[in-house]
Amino acid sequence: MPSKHLSSQYHTELVHLSTQLLEMGGLVEAQATRAISSLRRRDPAILPALIEDECRVNVMERRIDEALNKIIARRQPTARDLRLLMATSKCTGNLERAADEARKIGKRADRISADPQARAIDLSEVLIAGGLALDLLRRALDAFARMDTVAAAQVTIDDQAIDAQFRAFTTRMVPYMSANPHAIAVALDYMFIAKAVERIGDHAKNIAEFVIYVVEGTDVRHAKKRTTVCARS
Repeated sequence: MPSKHLSSQYHTELVHLSTQLLEMGGLVEAQATRAISSLRRRDPAILPALIEDECRVNVMERRIDEALNKIIARRQPTARDLRLLMATSKCTGNLERAADEARKIGKRADRISADPQARAIDLSEVLIAGGLALDLLRRALDAFARMDTVAAAQVTIDDQAIDAQFRAFTTRMVPYMSANPHAIAVALDYMFIAKAVERIGDHAKNIAEFVIYVVEGTDVRHAKKRTTVCARS
């Protein structure tokens, strides 16, 4: 949460903004949980609820953007306050995109639910990745609420486990499709679902990185990639 200010009204505005973001995050977390759960049960009936949730997420995103614009116009924030507002805007965008990914999971699952080939495919890696992505999203939001850089840094590290599960699943699907050409369409749908799960984890990692940015003023996005590129130059 924001640090205390001399202006109690300003502080209240910042707290309210952070509360709105966390409420939006809770909705996205619930939406992603529904999507992963429907995938585990192979139940497409959840799709209408996912679409309704996404509409609510979009409304919340617009409200947060409006509140951000008003605070910036009235308060002309600097230093940590400005970083907080910038991070809130970025986190809102990441939450909206995570909601999009949850909807994609629901739509793909709905499309292939009647295909008998769907149940023949082992989704163990995707379901493990889904559980990890949900855990990362919850922890990233908790780190934002407490501005806990240690917890946020751990989220950025743990995202690698989701990437590993995604790679394992896609690697396994290649020979499976070669051996079962009649199941290629379903296998590709599940690969798209696996990618959507992986992207939810990425959005959680992004939120965690912005916690570090707010508190420490350091942009750690793509830091490892930049270091690798510089080392090769």
